[in-house]
Amino acid sequence: MTYPLRGGVALPRVGLGVFRTPRGQTTRGIVKTALDLGYRHIDTARIYGNERDVADGLRDSGLPRSEVFVTTKLWNDDQGYDAALRAFDASLEHMGLEQIDLFLLHWPVPGKRLASWRALERLRAEGRVRAIGVSNFMEHHLEELLSHANEPPSVNQIEVSPFLQQRGVRALCERYGIAVEAYSPLTKGARLAHPEVVRVAAAAGRTPAQVLLRWGLQHGLIVLPKSSAPARLAENLAARDFELSPEAMAALDALEEGLVTGWDPRRAP
Repeated sequence: MTYPLRGGVALPRVGLGVFRTPRGQTTRGIVKTALDLGYRHIDTARIYGNERDVADGLRDSGLPRSEVFVTTKLWNDDQGYDAALRAFDASLEHMGLEQIDLFLLHWPVPGKRLASWRALERLRAEGRVRAIGVSNFMEHHLEELLSHANEPPSVNQIEVSPFLQQRGVRALCERYGIAVEAYSPLTKGARLAHPEVVRVAAAAGRTPAQVLLRWGLQHGLIVLPKSSAPARLAENLAARDFELSPEAMAALDALEEGLVTGWDPRRAP
């Protein structure tokens, strides 16, 4: 199950996020376990401090590099044209990789994001990264970027769940062929026990987590759940293997409440 990005790049639609995963052997082991279970998409970032551990887990898996899609991100302190290029070099060195599959602007930093984007365009043109995109960009951020960019982002990674559907941003992304990646698709556990989620899960013979992930997949999203437990990793990956009914999807669609569980970029300048 992949999403076709520009340039023939195939993005696996269920990925493993490693935000706040402990550095060192813990992250390395989680990544290897996830890859052994069948994950082929790992999402990290410079600010997470575990880029090297992700790459070590990939090497420990024994999988060919070409079979695993690796994303990392440019942090705020490294934005600006020259700084972004240096930060990319540092990430590449930390990971010991020859190429990154997807490199994202982690945040829409005012006054620097357009210069940062020019740096990402250069990296993609040089073949050092296969695809480029953004994270936490709302409609006004995207409109500004699209009016200046030589090429649009391939991806926008934002928080999305049935409780925070981001319909306006998603519609804009669809208009410009920008894939939407959903982080915190499980609401960081805050709504797993919601009565309607539990009811839909029981009717489908699935878990609440699988139902939330499947909702995202059926809306065309790439979902990035995180877990350190092998059983949970397997449970999340199995969201690929069933389909929710139109009635179940409508019930989940009705749960919008504007729930933000992390950073809120909606009012970021």
